[in-house]
Amino acid sequence: MKKLIIAFLAFLCAGTGLKAQTNEVSRPKLVVGIVVDQMRWDYLYRFYPRFTEGGFKRLMNEGFSCDNTMLDYIPTVTAIGHSSVYTGSVPSIHGIAGNNFYKDGKEVYCTDDAEVTGVGSDSPAGKMSPRNLLVTTIGDELKLATNFRSKVIGVALKDRASILPAGHTPNAAYWFDDATGKFISSSYYMKTLPEWVNEFNRQDLAKKMLEQNWNTLYPIETYAESTADDTPFETPSEKSGKPTLPMKTAPMFKKSGYGVIRVTPYGNTLTMEMAKAALKEEKLGQGNATDMLTVSFSSTDYVGHQFGTYAVETEDTYLRLDKDLADFFRTLDETVGKGNYLLFLTADHAAAHNFTFMKAHQIPADGWVCPETKKVLNDHLQKSFKTDFQPVRNILNYQVFFDKEKIASAGLDLQKIKDASISFLKNFKEFAYVADMENLSEATLPAIVRERAINGYNRLRSGDIQLIMQPGYYEIGSPSETGGTQHGVWNPYDAHIPLIFMGWNIQPGNTMRPVHMTDIAPTVCALLRIQMPNGCIGNAITDVIE
Repeated sequence: MKKLIIAFLAFLCAGTGLKAQTNEVSRPKLVVGIVVDQMRWDYLYRFYPRFTEGGFKRLMNEGFSCDNTMLDYIPTVTAIGHSSVYTGSVPSIHGIAGNNFYKDGKEVYCTDDAEVTGVGSDSPAGKMSPRNLLVTTIGDELKLATNFRSKVIGVALKDRASILPAGHTPNAAYWFDDATGKFISSSYYMKTLPEWVNEFNRQDLAKKMLEQNWNTLYPIETYAESTADDTPFETPSEKSGKPTLPMKTAPMFKKSGYGVIRVTPYGNTLTMEMAKAALKEEKLGQGNATDMLTVSFSSTDYVGHQFGTYAVETEDTYLRLDKDLADFFRTLDETVGKGNYLLFLTADHAAAHNFTFMKAHQIPADGWVCPETKKVLNDHLQKSFKTDFQPVRNILNYQVFFDKEKIASAGLDLQKIKDASISFLKNFKEFAYVADMENLSEATLPAIVRERAINGYNRLRSGDIQLIMQPGYYEIGSPSETGGTQHGVWNPYDAHIPLIFMGWNIQPGNTMRPVHMTDIAPTVCALLRIQMPNGCIGNAITDVIE
């Protein structure tokens, strides 16, 4: 009898062990992160009537939309946005303090890496890696959670928009090389391009698209959400030309090369085709572990910068992107299965309305000529402190950087120079506030502005003085630079972004509860039941999860 009881208990234990081994954590087959560069939140509703059922409308009707999502740092630029979306962190922690910032006393580009070589191209465009990013991403944590069985791949035209979202441990990151018209990578990820990438590049899709020229998708008179074409609010593609459609991209390509595609909606279509190829050829979502694909549509940013927020070109770009998204969603349904993938769409930042457009409608706005401010500030400091060198090294990311080595060598007091600069700059009409970045917590700033400035301040990579613009003002390079638009400040026009989740375990709905960009990563990680990135300061959005 005793032996029978022992045998029965052993059977129970074995059965329990078997159940534990086969009961896997419930996760989607694939996670897809989409960032639309420079997309304002209000574009969802401004262009909604003209969207197709399968693109943005599908996202909004089938997904869960967080309609009050804000960036929680400044400056609001591409590299920081992509980093913050996928790390749940801010420049103060993740280290990406701008598209360009200072590191070890030298100005660097966010993904530059002299230790790697290009793969697929000999141009400098390939010397890139994520090594300047100091924390993990969603993809890194997914890899760790599955003992590196998951595949993670990043795709974008911009190097930083592919590299930073994909993180430190991806299988690959691919970006576009203007010199060759190909998608390339670097030796950080691989020794040679996979054959499917070579085959994709051999199609020379960029050339084929540009040879079509760019005309409006619909009759131009139907673009009621835009100002009349050929306005002073836009920047022409060529000095002697007009900012109008159709744009003759074929002769522009012959003259300037593949880079022309960036400032057309074809850049988004090319990116989508590359993402679809990666999805199919790498069999993402087809294995035993959850995979991840990060995609950034960069042409929306290039078009926005050149033409502004109320241009026919911008409206047409979003209507074409809508069709591209519908195509991409259909491909996901066919290859991974509807309901088997978790997808989110957001933006890295938004954009201001063109300041001349605003002034034409009697709304306060203007351009701030940064180089002029740098010159007069240096002149003032040289005269005040009797120096034969320029104390201000650069004004970058709405921050003043001092030449600390020369200041120290001259035996000058850096704090006195900062104080003198702050007093001087406070007289400029463009600035609402001017603050010492090392003492932001004590600055007389609105709480929300102070918090975003603190979050954006990385003590090893940021500047010495923070410049807070008046509403409607943004940086321009010269007084003649009046067309297009910019971004970079704390105001809602730059910081309010779309955020929609769709697919696996997502119920349709929306919330107007305040949400931050840094909440995206912990929400995705909570849904996947994996650890959030190691620099994350955000919180899971319970409305989405519940």
